[in-house]
Amino acid sequence: MKSLTVASIFVAGLVAAAPTKRAAAPPTDGDILNYALTLEHLENNFYKQGIANFTEADFAAAGFNSTMYNNIMRIGKDETAHVDFLTTALEAAGVTPVKECTYAFGVTDVMTLVATASILEGVGVSAYLGAAADIMSKTYLTAAGSILTTEARHSSYLRASLEQVPFAQPFDNPLSYNEVYTLAAPFIVECPADNPPLPVKAFPMLTASSADMPIMTNSTIMLSTMGYELVAAGEGEIFAAFVTVTGPVYAHATKVDGGFEVMVPEGVKGQSYVVLTGCETAVTDDTVAAGPAIVEIAG
Repeated sequence: MKSLTVASIFVAGLVAAAPTKRAAAPPTDGDILNYALTLEHLENNFYKQGIANFTEADFAAAGFNSTMYNNIMRIGKDETAHVDFLTTALEAAGVTPVKECTYAFGVTDVMTLVATASILEGVGVSAYLGAAADIMSKTYLTAAGSILTTEARHSSYLRASLEQVPFAQPFDNPLSYNEVYTLAAPFIVECPADNPPLPVKAFPMLTASSADMPIMTNSTIMLSTMGYELVAAGEGEIFAAFVTVTGPVYAHATKVDGGFEVMVPEGVKGQSYVVLTGCETAVTDDTVAAGPAIVEIAG
């Protein structure tokens, strides 16, 4: 099977630029903490807006009790505490902390708020898990692990509230810096010009949808590449790679109008992440052509 790098993939069309500056050197612990702070700023602002825009009565009308409303407020306070903690740690280390950006979340009702919160918390878990191996300081690693476990509790609670399996797999899925930033970038409108550069870039966006509800193993999903075209050079193939902690699970991607159709393979459940690639042997920042897209897989 021919293996293609991202250089062998042709991407045509306008792809929105990520609103950040990218650091040229490999990430330091300070870079990683600022990357984490960028995500915590996003989550913190998400909950601040949600709490400001919806009342306990709005939650009740959407079918959630007062416990849910109060726990959403508690989660928001946790995210504020994470922002304060990371900011203080960076300042103590002599590193300039990134400031919050301007965000647009597109949340218009309580159900969308809770569903988006669940997705963001899941991405947060995958972000901390993916960055853990690069943290040199044991003190910082312990602190990041402490935040990760709290984010995982948030994620499980929100998933249960949405009647999803709270812990769909025995292992969580790590995401790279660029994969996480690709998912975060659509919410970020603009960042302060004097923010320190981050070790991130955004890949072309990818979205997943399906006529099968719930989506399960062997369901067909549509991976949409709106605004650009993805074509393998020569006789190469394009694959959908589902990210797991033990390595990618691959599926053939069939080109259709507007993107690619893929059958969900065995071995992926819950909040899952899929990228498009021309390589069937590894998923790295050099082989990802687009994505990740988020797809909830039941079972």
